[in-house]
Amino acid sequence: MARFLCFMLMALLFINPKKDLPDSDGAKTVRSTVWPKLQTELKQKGLKLNSPIYIRLFKDVSSLEVWVKAGKQYRLFKTYEICTYSGGLGTKTRSGDGKSPEGFYTIEPKQLNPVSNYYLAINVGYPNRLEQLKGYTGDAIMVHGHCASIGCYAMTDPRIEEIYTMIYKAFEAGQQKIDLDIFPFRMDRAHMHTYSRYPSLAFWKTMKSGFDLFEKNHVPPVASVRGRDYAFGN
Repeated sequence: MARFLCFMLMALLFINPKKDLPDSDGAKTVRSTVWPKLQTELKQKGLKLNSPIYIRLFKDVSSLEVWVKAGKQYRLFKTYEICTYSGGLGTKTRSGDGKSPEGFYTIEPKQLNPVSNYYLAINVGYPNRLEQLKGYTGDAIMVHGHCASIGCYAMTDPRIEEIYTMIYKAFEAGQQKIDLDIFPFRMDRAHMHTYSRYPSLAFWKTMKSGFDLFEKNHVPPVASVRGRDYAFGN
């Protein structure tokens, strides 16, 4: 009985479909053509439809990865090339600095913008809690279309159609929040050595534990703040 009640509670909290997501006629049209294609690709890779997703970006190779939950772990579904971002390596710290942020972020349904001037857009959630504590400024940092950006991560329109649709469908299926982690590079020993002379190295070292956790467990790291640094768990 206790197990049944627990299951029902989880169903109510995490599986109950959402009906009030931000939407537009344009986004609906995109989904009508893009979602059937994505469904086919998910099935071909042995992934279940409407499973939770996780997203991570790597600046140095201009890539965005979409991972899909399969059992207790996440599996890589697709990798998209980022069309452009600004400011090179090193995170954003102030409004107008032309930099694109690095860190651990959370997307909620309210961060979807289906009527953006840049086609479709997802607010990454900058500044996060740590960045707020550090006094970082700026807002409205997006992953969006139209391949043009100052401070955001711009995709081609066909790529943002797929990414946006995956995020929308995950929310529609009941996922409450989506982790979006942005790294300067893959934070293995070789890359940390390659970039060891960069002024951002001390900050990057605070991010590395989160990267390592996912590489080990394939479960998105739970980022929190301890003092003025990140702390992680699963």
